[in-house]
Amino acid sequence: MEQKFFSIGEVSKICNVSRKALRYYDQIGLISPDYINEENGYRYYSEDTLLYVPILKYYKQMGFKLEEMQGLFDDVNFAGIRKWFPEKIGELTAERRRLQESLISIQDWYQLIQEAQMVLRYQTCEISVKYFPEMDFCYMDQEFTYDYPPAVINIPWTNYLEEHGEEITGAVILHYDSFEEKMEGRCRRVRIMQQAVRPNTQSPIQRTRQRGMAVCVYHIGSHETIDQEYERIREWAKKRGCRLAKDSYERFVTDYWSTKKTEEFVTEIMVPFEQESEE
Repeated sequence: MEQKFFSIGEVSKICNVSRKALRYYDQIGLISPDYINEENGYRYYSEDTLLYVPILKYYKQMGFKLEEMQGLFDDVNFAGIRKWFPEKIGELTAERRRLQESLISIQDWYQLIQEAQMVLRYQTCEISVKYFPEMDFCYMDQEFTYDYPPAVINIPWTNYLEEHGEEITGAVILHYDSFEEKMEGRCRRVRIMQQAVRPNTQSPIQRTRQRGMAVCVYHIGSHETIDQEYERIREWAKKRGCRLAKDSYERFVTDYWSTKKTEEFVTEIMVPFEQESEE
């Protein structure tokens, strides 16, 4: 049978692909016209060649880049194309994991912003008792000078995570061994911690915070006035006969990462307690 040929314009309409793309496919050796008219330079494609366009589109859908498909149509048989897939499956699996981790991080950050908006809107600064769940976290111990900006947007911490190949999500948390030393200005060490995106018991910079209960309060505004909340917590516990633990956490819901307006800073202070005093 006589072979039918199509101009580049016809191929563009039939296959729903631009002329520019068809020219590029030819340029990189993917799909080339069967012949070019020497007089006018027009390109013509056979019906058989047109069938390569849907195959190319499907490979693009599977995640193959055009450059990766060079030589593809030289291997259009089972044995030839089978070798293409294992590496691409591994690559896409890694990409799916990366996208999932990015999704987790942005969802957690968005939840922090929503949490802060509710606190600011309703000025919810009452003391309460909360349950905090188990958390796998990355951590680093460092000096503390009561200078909050470099403690929260912490360059050594960021570098430390990169060196260990770790990724984190959620709020920055500062953990103090003694909340009384913290409120009295005598604290010299702090542990910075954030939730690990990939929990790993073998990681040297990961630990698990056990679940428990804590006396909590939100602080609105400048970090320089946070310590006054510890006095409120201590008085609250004293009136109710609660025995507070020694340590404390400051969880930065919104801070320098989110806004330059200190009046929009929201920090949750958490002091674990051991048990209620027996009457």
